[in-house]
Amino acid sequence: MRHLIALFACSLAMAGASASDPAPKPAAPAKPVAEFKASDAKLDGKSADVKAILEGKGSAPAKPSIKPDLKTAAVRTQAPAAAAAAPAAHDEDQSEVDLSVRIAERLAQLREQQAARVASAARAKKAADAKRRKEAEAAIAAANKPKNGTHWTYEGEYGPANWSNINSNWAKCSTGNRQSPIDLRDGMKVDLEQIAFDYHPTSFSEIDNGHTIQVNVGGGNFLTVGNQTYELQQFHFHRPSEERINGKGTEMVIHFVHRSFEGKLLVLAVLLERGRANSLIQTVWNNLPLEKLTSVSPSIVLDPNEGLPEKREYFTYMGSLTEPPCTEDVLWIVMKQPMQASPAQMALFSRLYPLNARPVQPSNGRMIKESN
Repeated sequence: MRHLIALFACSLAMAGASASDPAPKPAAPAKPVAEFKASDAKLDGKSADVKAILEGKGSAPAKPSIKPDLKTAAVRTQAPAAAAAAPAAHDEDQSEVDLSVRIAERLAQLREQQAARVASAARAKKAADAKRRKEAEAAIAAANKPKNGTHWTYEGEYGPANWSNINSNWAKCSTGNRQSPIDLRDGMKVDLEQIAFDYHPTSFSEIDNGHTIQVNVGGGNFLTVGNQTYELQQFHFHRPSEERINGKGTEMVIHFVHRSFEGKLLVLAVLLERGRANSLIQTVWNNLPLEKLTSVSPSIVLDPNEGLPEKREYFTYMGSLTEPPCTEDVLWIVMKQPMQASPAQMALFSRLYPLNARPVQPSNGRMIKESN
């Protein structure tokens, strides 16, 4: 600062001397202006005093000091700022409080909604579980409930595979282990007792029962075998034959159903193959009822002997009825020699029942005897 003041004074003196000096002298090199700029602002106040002294005017009137009291200025500056900042800080705090309240309220709503969803899901699950239990109980009850259906067929939904599901009394159709028919093979060849037939011309009635043509005969026709006598009840037809002999069947078969005085059943099977016309079958066809489930009772008689082969060798085994209720403990006799029926006779039956035969059933190791 002192150097600048001296320099400034020298400059003024040289300027005054140059005015009275006739010969111009080289001017001293000028100080770069840039060196003054940094201090110009600080010299404004003092340069005026220095100039007044050099011109003899005395000092310029003293100006009150304006040097700031930094501490006081800081306090005075901070006080209004603090006063202005206080409401802003209060507003910010209030905004944060309001935001916190809104967040808390929203979280409470979300928790309530989540709790409602959980409760709703729990109620739905409980209702679904209750429904499943009820359905299971109903299914068990339905399964345990006795079935009493009577309609059955040889094919489809009511066919042999489902007979046991139609009526509770037909359970043997699927659970029995001595069911008929079977494939007669590997029979034990022995000297079987001769069958004694005591058949006579008899009155009869016919019915198309929806499964076959059945002929009910009058009493007095007997069959004796194994020291047991059985009375002929009825005979009926199947197409194709239900029985197989070494895997081979025939086009049709007649089943003669007998019952003993003790209630035991015997079924005599006579296989039919194409050939000459059969007089017994023709008598039956001549008197067929016009409608199903309608019985007719012709005024003539028929002779069951006309359905028996000349040779009386046979197979025998224990089996069952081949239609519901599939009753077991039935004695079966299958004649080895087939009978004949004309193609026309067989064609007539096939128009009524093209298929009414139960499939072959497992033999389950049953003993099969065969005449020598």
